[in-house]
Amino acid sequence: MKWIGVIILGLAIIWTATTLAPAHAQEWSAVEKEELRSLWIDSLAPTPKDPSNLVADDARAATLGHRLFFDKQFSGDGEVSCASCHRPELWFTDGLPLAKGMGTTLRHTQTIVGTAYSPWLFWDGRKDSQWSQALGPMESPVEHGGTRVQFAKIIVSDPFYRQAYEDIFGVLPDILDSGRFPTIAAPNNVPESREAWEKMAPDDREMISRIFSNMGKAIAAYERLILPGPSRFDRYVEDVLNGNGKVLANTFSDDEVAGLRLFIGKGNCIQCHNGPLFTNNDFHNTGVPSKSNLDPDRGRAEGVKAVRADEFNCLDSFSDAGEGDCAELKYMKTDSSELLGRFKVATLRNVSNTAPYMHSGDFPTLAEVLEFYNHPPEAKLGQSELNPLYLNTTELSQMESFLKTLIGPVDAQEKYLLPPQ
Repeated sequence: MKWIGVIILGLAIIWTATTLAPAHAQEWSAVEKEELRSLWIDSLAPTPKDPSNLVADDARAATLGHRLFFDKQFSGDGEVSCASCHRPELWFTDGLPLAKGMGTTLRHTQTIVGTAYSPWLFWDGRKDSQWSQALGPMESPVEHGGTRVQFAKIIVSDPFYRQAYEDIFGVLPDILDSGRFPTIAAPNNVPESREAWEKMAPDDREMISRIFSNMGKAIAAYERLILPGPSRFDRYVEDVLNGNGKVLANTFSDDEVAGLRLFIGKGNCIQCHNGPLFTNNDFHNTGVPSKSNLDPDRGRAEGVKAVRADEFNCLDSFSDAGEGDCAELKYMKTDSSELLGRFKVATLRNVSNTAPYMHSGDFPTLAEVLEFYNHPPEAKLGQSELNPLYLNTTELSQMESFLKTLIGPVDAQEKYLLPPQ
């Protein structure tokens, strides 16, 4: 009987250690709880309005944009669509180091999930709206590789597109005269296309660009519906805020909790990866090298020049914005020496399922990214903002464990995750 008592006492001690230790590890101060709340998906504000796009929240435009997004005929070879690089099953990325269309681009594909919240698009922020961003790849020789005249003619000629377009934007003009509207014409860097474009009458160029810009606005109406869904991290935060201690240990492991503490504490990741989307939507120099076979990438230093000169920016004639709008564009930082080598901070939502990483796509795994941040090199261009973290092997593993809790679905109607029927 004495031995039975000893055994029972031992089991009680073990039970106490295994139940109380995790609870203690998962205690959060009031300040920490507010930091967790700031990262919680339920803290995400309603989708912001886009004054430059009057049809941004028009269901008809979203239906049209959905079809445009998946349609390969809007490319030079009939083989590339927006969905070729932004694949719904890969959280609207492509899983490749560098994006591939009709050729290979110089940067890694970013997700479109949650981009309705971003004032800047692309790694260098050279576009200031979802609709203007959608137009860039369509005329890029290495992406869709088409021309705006070609695309406008498809809209006019195809019965579905013509009806859908006219229901939203009004009656289409007659642009089928190939002499007046040469299909190859576009203001791009292809000499014969640019020459054909410049020979067109100014009013005809404006007519084509208006149709083209409206295509972008319809695509943006669709993309605005593609948002991030809740992850296990969000369920954990909900439990923390509700004081639901009984389920905390079942939601997050001790390593995941430790990784979260490192993320908001010693690692200081939250300085840039903050808010419910885990990005401040700003630009930072982290010293990530360009591809060895490419010229050094100047990043935001070139992006500010491009967005200011963009014919489809918020202040230009194709924008629907009013006089008091476009504050981001009006007051953006423009000092190229300060912006040299800076790139947009990526969202960390679903990050473990969206490899490879960085603007160059050079890091195949999260472990490699964390090791890079742990011992950052000097920047080849500009000044790196990183300081060594000096995390040990266990801490790096814990940080990676936490990042994997950010896996979550796309929050959108199922029909929008599939090609239209």
